[in-house]
Amino acid sequence: MPALNGRDHPSPTLFHKVKNDKSILALAVCDSRLFAGTQAGEILVWSLDTCERIASIKAHLHSVLSLYVTKDKRFLFSSGGDAIVNVWCLDDLSALYSIYSTYDVGDVFCVAYSAALETVYLGSQNTSIQWFDLSDKDNRPTPDLLRHPFNRNHRFFDSTGPGGAPTPRFASALETRSPKGQMLEIDSRNIVQYAHNGYVYCMLLAHDPEEEDSDEEVLISGGGDGTIKIWSLETKNGGTISKLKTLRSGDDSVLTLALDDTFLYSGRVNGDVNVWDLETCQLLRRVEAHSTDVLALSVGHGLIFSGSANGTVKQFDPQYECLHQWQAHDQLILASVMADCCGKQMYVTGGNDGCIVVWDVGETKNEPTVLESTKNDQLLQSLSQLVAFRTVSSKPQYAQECRRGASWLKNLFKDLGADTEMLITADSMNPVIFARFKGRDTASEPSRRILFYGHYDVVPAEDKEQTWATDPFEMRGVNGYLYGRGISDNKGPVMAAVYAVAELVAEKDLDMDVVFLIEGEEECGSRGFEAAIKQKKDLIGDIDWILLANSYWLDDDYPCLTYGLRGVVHATVQVTSERPDLHSGVDGSQKISEAMKDLINILAVLSNNDGSVKIPGFYEPVLRPNRVEDKRYAAISKMLVARDPGRGDASQLAEQLKGRWREPSLTVHRITTSGPPGSSVIPHTATATLSTRLVPNQTTAVVQEALKKVLQSAFAGLCTTNKLAITIDHAAEPWLGDPENTIYRTLEEAVVNVWGPAGHQRRGSVPAAKPQLKALTNGTTHARRELGTSASLTNGSDHHSQATAESPSSPTSPRSLKATLAPSWKPLYIREGGSIPAIRFLEQEFGAPAAHLPCGQASDKAHLDNERLRLSNLYKSKDIFKRVFRELPSK
Repeated sequence: MPALNGRDHPSPTLFHKVKNDKSILALAVCDSRLFAGTQAGEILVWSLDTCERIASIKAHLHSVLSLYVTKDKRFLFSSGGDAIVNVWCLDDLSALYSIYSTYDVGDVFCVAYSAALETVYLGSQNTSIQWFDLSDKDNRPTPDLLRHPFNRNHRFFDSTGPGGAPTPRFASALETRSPKGQMLEIDSRNIVQYAHNGYVYCMLLAHDPEEEDSDEEVLISGGGDGTIKIWSLETKNGGTISKLKTLRSGDDSVLTLALDDTFLYSGRVNGDVNVWDLETCQLLRRVEAHSTDVLALSVGHGLIFSGSANGTVKQFDPQYECLHQWQAHDQLILASVMADCCGKQMYVTGGNDGCIVVWDVGETKNEPTVLESTKNDQLLQSLSQLVAFRTVSSKPQYAQECRRGASWLKNLFKDLGADTEMLITADSMNPVIFARFKGRDTASEPSRRILFYGHYDVVPAEDKEQTWATDPFEMRGVNGYLYGRGISDNKGPVMAAVYAVAELVAEKDLDMDVVFLIEGEEECGSRGFEAAIKQKKDLIGDIDWILLANSYWLDDDYPCLTYGLRGVVHATVQVTSERPDLHSGVDGSQKISEAMKDLINILAVLSNNDGSVKIPGFYEPVLRPNRVEDKRYAAISKMLVARDPGRGDASQLAEQLKGRWREPSLTVHRITTSGPPGSSVIPHTATATLSTRLVPNQTTAVVQEALKKVLQSAFAGLCTTNKLAITIDHAAEPWLGDPENTIYRTLEEAVVNVWGPAGHQRRGSVPAAKPQLKALTNGTTHARRELGTSASLTNGSDHHSQATAESPSSPTSPRSLKATLAPSWKPLYIREGGSIPAIRFLEQEFGAPAAHLPCGQASDKAHLDNERLRLSNLYKSKDIFKRVFRELPSK
């Protein structure tokens, strides 16, 4: 085995977990694709890069028991409990051949293939080994369909019942269960009956150790009789096998085999792993690995991995010393495989808990280069570390954690080559992290400069109700998504932008300065941000463009660019009585001015019965939509309705979107009172929190004064003895960008290039059942036309953190793996109803246009439990940022 100092090897780390609703019985890898055979007879195909499912094939009638990828990467073999071996083209996963025996072989447990002989070997439940020479397939007689396993009588299920009649078949099995590809029948001579005195559980091919100067192979099989047998392959006789040697070491079944050069490893029923030298056929070592059956063995990267029936994995070095042991699955580990993808060395396990778990087993060969250290693996590592900081800006008990997170971020920028400084904010608010990556010096003109704005603070995630499926402050990968508080808002997008620049710096391809301003108070209205930036404006310098990434797509499938945000005025309205809390039964009277009544009366003057805002002059500044904007709304609504006709009429949907994005609104968020809850108390104090959402051409100053004036006027007309207090908690100006300017054109080109043609397949969220319209108690329905919500635009998806991998309503076509020859399409240009206080301020302060790239999907559940970000969205966002930072200077 390769030399390795095992004690210095790092502990494997969990990279990602995929959940399925059926057991995982077999695994195989080809390049960046992972193939998994399930108990349901499916072959699921996953990307090891993004951990997304890219195909699903109904491969067998019963469980898929083995998968085998040929070394030349032409074929994928699968065998199952239906006594069939199917052969698939690895290019497009189309079915090529379906191989069966005329004998009742039962389950086909294992498959091996000799590319030199073009012969496939299968080991089965009836103790036989059989083979088929694919080079001779066209010379074989036409198969007799009556001898196909689907048409043969089953000894038990097709036995005669009372009266001597068997259970009737309503249709030919071949009509309803078509074989995959061209049917090939194994010649009755191509079989060794009783190859083992027990099931043939495992097989593999190896170089013949006695023929060092030739490429001849031998077949090695392990069986339920406890023996390992070595078979010669006759090259001139269709791959016929003849037994050469038998390796014996007890009667315990051999369940799994793995090979490393001339060392053969066997996993056994009693928990042992035996090590054999194929050159001498001697048992070198008996390793007492587990207390239960060893069901999976994998060898690679100079390490040995064994998986057992109790879900544990042990990692051994070349001297067979146990380096690490961990609980990989809740139940049986049924399959494992080694993989190399994207510079990462992986060990993948599958079990009867329905999980596929990908483990990073670390670097064992070469040290990573400087450039490799800024690739996706380093991005994920840094993001995981940032998520671990509980940077909750709204709770004082997390103040120190916020400072530690800010210090960590500052040090990261420094390590990646940026000049950095921590900008102190007033009143000990969380600091702003300033960082500048210097572009290459050019003799022609001063370097252009772009400012990236983001935030490292998050909303609370206490998880007192145990509604998170994972620890919110420990990043976890599940089913192609990363989960954790702040992963989508806004730590993931910030890290994507940081590493996009870091890669350009490492490649010496950054032609402009990139300035980062990452604040720690965005979730609290950006307290102290404006003052800190104004104070350090000379340090920041001139800015040509502003970029942020703090929002989401309109749905889960189509990339977007955001060019407008509503502003906001948050206010607290409080009515206070001169009396203490009173008992309504003792003191209740119309002669008493009640705080709650007064509050309700003045809130009622703010809106009309149709929901429109009643503040005088509120709508006067609102701009009417122009023809270009109407076309954008029409294009978006038509796309959404085409994908889901249940969304209704496209023109009505366009009006709903306008109501959410470009029309102002008013919302009363909550009302609180003094006194104990649920009691018959006349409260001393009643408090309401409310907000108005503003649109371009409205200003926060004018709306604040108008809001105060209308409330004070209404209160003055109440003839009350109570007191009114109105507090403006925070405000943010609305923002409207120019989709036709340079930075948006550059972003659009980058999105098109990174996300590819319109025909490519993306997996969105699992659609949940659509809610039905509930009737009111009086039998009438709502008269007001309700707007579509963000949840309805994602088909009401509520993709739980560890939801099982869904089975599509129709099987994924293998042909879909090839990109459809469709023209590239543009991202959707959208506006949003939310607010980001800093964006309009930065535009005005630096005199530079801003642009907004949403990184996440609509179902990312930002601010909610089980917040997530799709792994492919993270990677592609980084690639988009990289293109923009590289190409914008030349525009």
